[in-house]
Amino acid sequence: MKITFLGAVEEVTGSRYLIEHENIKILIDCGMFQGPWEIAQRNLEPFPVDPGSIDAVILTHAHIDHSGYIPALVKNGFRGKIYCSKGTYALCSLLLVDSGSLQEGEARNINQRGGPDHPPSVALYTARDAENSLKFFKPIDYDTIIDIGNSLKVTLIRSGHILGSAFVIVSDGKQKLTFSGDLGRPHQFIMKSPPPLQQTDFLVIESTYGDRLHKKDDAIKIISEVVNATVAKGGVLIIPCFAVERTETILYCLYQLKQKNTIPTIPIFLDSPMAIHVIDLLCNFKEEYELSTAFLCKDMLNIATQTLTSEESKKIDHIEYPAIIIAGSGMADGGRVLFHLKHFISDPKNTILFVGFQAEGTTGHALINGAKIIKIHNESYPVQAKIKTIETLSAHADYDEILEWLGHFENRPKKVFVTHGELAAAQALKNKIEERFGWSVIIPKYLESFDLD
Repeated sequence: MKITFLGAVEEVTGSRYLIEHENIKILIDCGMFQGPWEIAQRNLEPFPVDPGSIDAVILTHAHIDHSGYIPALVKNGFRGKIYCSKGTYALCSLLLVDSGSLQEGEARNINQRGGPDHPPSVALYTARDAENSLKFFKPIDYDTIIDIGNSLKVTLIRSGHILGSAFVIVSDGKQKLTFSGDLGRPHQFIMKSPPPLQQTDFLVIESTYGDRLHKKDDAIKIISEVVNATVAKGGVLIIPCFAVERTETILYCLYQLKQKNTIPTIPIFLDSPMAIHVIDLLCNFKEEYELSTAFLCKDMLNIATQTLTSEESKKIDHIEYPAIIIAGSGMADGGRVLFHLKHFISDPKNTILFVGFQAEGTTGHALINGAKIIKIHNESYPVQAKIKTIETLSAHADYDEILEWLGHFENRPKKVFVTHGELAAAQALKNKIEERFGWSVIIPKYLESFDLD
């Protein structure tokens, strides 16, 4: 087998790994690049391999930086099968169409702002393109061996990062190559812990938090303190939140606080159509969660007022009493939360609480690093609201948790490839793996290839 790294090298987005074996080509993940323009523009470049020459795509999970380029791949000639778990297919059915809609809207806004001499902006793909790409998906059960051809076989194993997430194991009958995807954490509120693996010849491991440890703070207690402090000032708490897994976790925490009467009874708004649709899916995949059926299927739905329409969302900004607004996106780089930030960011009574990783170049990253002014929709807003963070809710394993998971391998892999992390994080994890286990560790470069023998 041969592996070529088409993305997620020295950065945390754009996961794409090409595997070649004899005359077979498969792609593990097919993600979009996200973040600053110099990174995101790679989405607009020709795909490094002819999409029509790829026989199959295998997805670790549904996050856009792992799946979001699929409609463009199909649009440009891919006609193979896309294998993934049933949970990943359910999420992709939502996330990819939403991604296409967002890109159409962004292109439309750019064209409206541009003058007659401005070159027209075209979406990478549309919602219709995304819907068309779903025809190529073939959802499979975990632990099922898929025969790709020429002795190449693929297996998905539940990984505990988000709904549907999986370790991907590729075998040519002689060598076994394992992809961690995004490695989940043990002992989460929502998801089951990632299972240990014992054997592989080669390993591709993520390193998002390869240079950091998650704090051991009590997340529920911190949320209680933030809510009560905001209410005491008569303010509004805004929680930018990822639609998949993180919103569910926040609702779980708020439910626990309400049950214990440790926060006052104030309105909670779930202003994320995507998160609302994701929550609707959970009852179909109860086996992936630690939570009871009652919470998944009833309590989570009832704790917050759901605002599906844009008209309902706009009304929230006119409230004159304390409230909690949970809205996407999690890094405040798009979505409805931007409209709420425009209204509430300049009032010191209010609080903005970030509950996940904030990539460089995003509004969230700027705010948690002390920005005094932020620009939203080409207008500047002074930052007067209190900015708070919780660093204990990440769905990514930190370096201690990664090392603990690696410690279950019974034999040393021939090579470990560290990806999906900014360079400092990847380098730190490489050093720790070498020090702890003495394994051969490589941080690949963009488009670099390796023969696996």
